Amino acid sequence: MCNPDLLSTGRLKRPVHLAKHVLIHSYWSPADREPPTWQRWLGLAQRRWREVPQYKDLQHLSFREELHAIEAVISGQGVGIFSDVLVAHDLAAGTLVKAFSLNLPGYSFYVVSRPSHPRARTIRVFSQWLRSST
Repeated sequence: MCNPDLLSTGRLKRPVHLAKHVLIHSYWSPADREPPTWQRWLGLAQRRWREVPQYKDLQHLSFREELHAIEAVISGQGVGIFSDVLVAHDLAAGTLVKAFSLNLPGYSFYVVSRPSHPRARTIRVFSQWLRSST
């Protein structure tokens, strides 16, 4: 994701252009097995495109809180990797745009309940609503 000005001015057309921008990172717990990191994204990108810079050759800025990282990207300080769900409002408002059409696999959510739960109908309606909003 990036500030829309980076795309509109042509400063970020291809992955090779990441070399001229700061990669914004947010903290992920070591317990997360496959966090959405720049290392993972660049690895996938290198299999898809020819000219992708090496992670070690890029500029980096890290934040402990993901919301701070999002604000940094919105303000034009760099390019970040975020969940579409987390930044849906910013994407809809146009304050963030997707820089490239390469997505990392995301986390999944599950609704678990007992079939005989007294509010089974409410749970089913809620579950259907969740599936329709993704």
